[in-house]
Amino acid sequence: MSDTEPAAAETPPPAAPPPVPPAVPPATRAAQRTSRLAVLALVAVLLAAGLALLSWLDTRNRIGATQEELARRLREIETDARDARIAARQAQETVREAQVRLGQLDARLAEWQSQQLALEALYQELSRNRDEWQLAEIEQVLAIASQQLQLARNVRAALLALQLAEARLARADRPQFAPIRRALARDIERLKAAPAIDFPALALRLDNLIASVDSLPLAFDERIERPDAAKDAPPAADRGFFARLGSEVWGELSQLVVVRRMGPAEPPLLPPTQAYFVRENLRLRLLNARASLLARDETGYRDDLRAASAWVQRYFDPRSKYTADAAAQLKQLGAVSISFEMPTISKSLDAVRGYKSRRERSPG
Repeated sequence: MSDTEPAAAETPPPAAPPPVPPAVPPATRAAQRTSRLAVLALVAVLLAAGLALLSWLDTRNRIGATQEELARRLREIETDARDARIAARQAQETVREAQVRLGQLDARLAEWQSQQLALEALYQELSRNRDEWQLAEIEQVLAIASQQLQLARNVRAALLALQLAEARLARADRPQFAPIRRALARDIERLKAAPAIDFPALALRLDNLIASVDSLPLAFDERIERPDAAKDAPPAADRGFFARLGSEVWGELSQLVVVRRMGPAEPPLLPPTQAYFVRENLRLRLLNARASLLARDETGYRDDLRAASAWVQRYFDPRSKYTADAAAQLKQLGAVSISFEMPTISKSLDAVRGYKSRRERSPG
């Protein structure tokens, strides 16, 4: 072996053998074994007792915690139950109040329903009465229009009455009035097609002529113009007193008697008493013409106007403006034809009366 190589490790010495215990007698070993068992048993008992104590303490703690939790839960349950009872009482009170209010609402609803039924019945009655009143007014208007046609032959007034009735029905806008409106429309068209003669205006013109009879100058009332003696006579300063007196006396005496030559075209001379009868006869002729106009007697109407026109031309002064106006009025009135078939409005009256009779027969 070289010097550089490490020296071999030294091996340890062998271990000394364990000491051999001394020999124990068997009785001693049995006693030792018994004492060990007793100690072990005591330890086991102590351990069991400790474990039991620990278990009992743990159980007791758990039971206490459980009791506390249970008590807490019970308190919460009691609180909840109390709150629930309070809420239940409040709910019961609310339910009772709601029931009371519901009863009141039911009573009010029943009252409102009864009032609504009463109002509906009243509305139906008022509607029925309003229809009856409106139909009564329309019937009255149509009756007046019929009288205007039959008595006064006033087509314009009857047409206005029918248009008024149709306008009232149009404002009402009731479907059950449709047949009446159709009848009114037909009668309105029939009246529009009739000749437009204003009989009241003609009668008024005749009344004005009758009132103007006294103002018409008679032809034989005209005065002879006095001769202008002053143009031929010498100036008053050149004549003497007796010459002037004789001239004035002669002028007055010459006016006492007037001699005129009457031709065939001259108006007749009438005394004052007969002049009164001339005016009265002319007035009677005009009155007869007015009566014939109202009676729609065209023959009598034309004859009276022709006779009145002849009297005006014969007995009254044609140079007067009043006489010329009266003659022109008589000529215009005589040119009007008053004879035509007067239309009727019986269809409208029948429609209104038929509707009223059907409503009276209907139960509701």
